[in-house]
Amino acid sequence: MQPLKTNKATIQKSPTKLKLPVDGILLVDKPTGKTSNYVLQQIKRLFNANKAGHTGSLDPLASGMLPICFGKATKFAQYLLDSDKHYLAEATLGVTTTTGDTDGEIVQQRPVAKISDQALSMVLEKFHGEIQQVPPMYSALKHQGQPLYKLARQGVTVERKERTVTIHRLDLLRRTDTTLLIEVFCSKGTYIRTLVEDIGKHLFCGATISMLRRANVATFSQHPMYTIESLEKIAAEQGQDALESLLLPMSHAIECLPEVIISETERLYLEYGKPFKVHQTVPEGFVKIRLETDRIWGVGELSAAGKLQSVQMIRQSS
Repeated sequence: MQPLKTNKATIQKSPTKLKLPVDGILLVDKPTGKTSNYVLQQIKRLFNANKAGHTGSLDPLASGMLPICFGKATKFAQYLLDSDKHYLAEATLGVTTTTGDTDGEIVQQRPVAKISDQALSMVLEKFHGEIQQVPPMYSALKHQGQPLYKLARQGVTVERKERTVTIHRLDLLRRTDTTLLIEVFCSKGTYIRTLVEDIGKHLFCGATISMLRRANVATFSQHPMYTIESLEKIAAEQGQDALESLLLPMSHAIECLPEVIISETERLYLEYGKPFKVHQTVPEGFVKIRLETDRIWGVGELSAAGKLQSVQMIRQSS
C-alpha cells in the first residue's frame, strides 16, 4: 500500500494572534518573588498588547503598585518614573546582606542593643528632608552600559556618586527588639534598601529589608490595583473588553505635574511650535497643560523666564 502523500501546498500554519493597539495605564499589584519584567510580560500577553512597559522596577522581594503603560501611554511613562512614591518597609536589625534585603547573602550579624524610643526617634529624624544616598550595587543603574546588578553578581564593585533625594515623610508604625516597620513618602530615585542600611549604620547594628511594599505611585492612591490572578479571571469570564475597561487614560500619567491653564488661542501657538510667556506662578520644568475648557492638552516645558513650549500632546480621545 502506497503511503499517503501530503500536498505541502495545502498545509496552513495556525494564524498568529494579532497584537492589539491597547492604550492606557494599568495598576498592577506585583507579587513578591517575581521580577517586574516577568509581571510585565504576563500582563502584556494577557492583554495581547503590541506595546507595553512598566514605570520603575520593584525588586523581586518587593510587592505593590507597578504601573504598566500600554501603547501611546508609554510616551508619558517618564513622568511616572519621576514622580513621588509611597512605601511600607520592614527593617530587620542586626543583619547586613549583599543586596540590602533578605534575598541576599548575609555579610554580617551583630547583636542589637536595647534602643530607647527617644534614641530611635532622633536617628529617624536625620532622614527627613533632603538626604544624600549612594545607589546600591544591586540596582538597575548602568556603568559603561552594564547594569550594576550584573557587575555585582560577578563580584565587581564600582564607585557610585552620591545623589540627593527627598524624604517627605518617614513614620515609625511598629517596632520590636529586632524589627522596625516604617512608612516612607519619598522623591524619585530613592532606594529604600539604602535608606534602611543607613538607618542601621546610625543604630550601630546594621539593618536589611525583610519586607517592602510600594503602596502608591504619583497620584494613583484612589485607584484600584489588580493582581495577575484577578486579571486572568476577568479575561476568562468577561473577555478583552472587560480587561480594557480597567485601564486609566494616559492623561493620568501627568497628573502629578504642576498645571498651566491656557486659552484656545495659546493652544494654537503651541501646536505651531511657538513658545509664549505665561503669567501663572508655576516652577520651571515640565508642566501639565490644561485648556480653559478643562481638557488636558498635554505636557509642556516652562523656562526660567516663564516661556512655555510644547513637549507632548495628548489626543482628545485619550
